[in-house]
Amino acid sequence: MAITLEQAKGLRHGDVLHHNTDRNGNGTCQRWRVASKVKTWKNDASRVQISIRWGLKTWGVLTEKDLGIVHPASECTRLK
Repeated sequence: MAITLEQAKGLRHGDVLHHNTDRNGNGTCQRWRVASKVKTWKNDASRVQISIRWGLKTWGVLTEKDLGIVHPASECTRLK
């Protein structure tokens, strides 16, 4: 289960993604929040850059190469 490029382009600030392999102590997926507007390129429609935050102070960036490690929170099968 992964997020598609079109789903990634439709993300908004505050949307929640779940990590496919990283788990919390109770077995649920780690929650990652979209931290800003999704960056896209006019000359290359296959590129995308998503700023994310998780935990209290940790942040990172997902690109089109990393879309396979997250899935939308609405499609999570590990919710308890």
